[in-house]
Amino acid sequence: MANPTIEQISNDGADTLSRSAQTAKKIAIDSSNTLAESGKGSAAALKDLTGTYQELASNNVKSLTAAVAALVAVKSPSEFLALQQKLIKDGLETAANDSRRIAELTTAVFTAAFDPVKKQIETAQHNAKG
Repeated sequence: MANPTIEQISNDGADTLSRSAQTAKKIAIDSSNTLAESGKGSAAALKDLTGTYQELASNNVKSLTAAVAALVAVKSPSEFLALQQKLIKDGLETAANDSRRIAELTTAVFTAAFDPVKKQIETAQHNAKG
């Protein structure tokens, strides 16, 4: 087996460096694209979450106003107790539904932010194995 010449060693080194530079460039581009995708997705999900908070606040003000008006119109203690129980029950149901909705939207924000990164990592791991 012949010893490699300096020219061959130099060419092999240049080829290796070129492949490494191309790989680094691809990783940088992929990472940049992933961050952009992550930012767009999480911004949209955050906008939905913010809009929902505003909607819930508006609905809560309307509900409170209606409840106060209903309580003011009460004509007897038994009517007051019945209305009070209904308002409490409705308030608890609304709070539970609102909490569930906020939790779902919060999950969507994190999913939108991290799914592109997760997919890039999975792709990189798959490519490293293959």
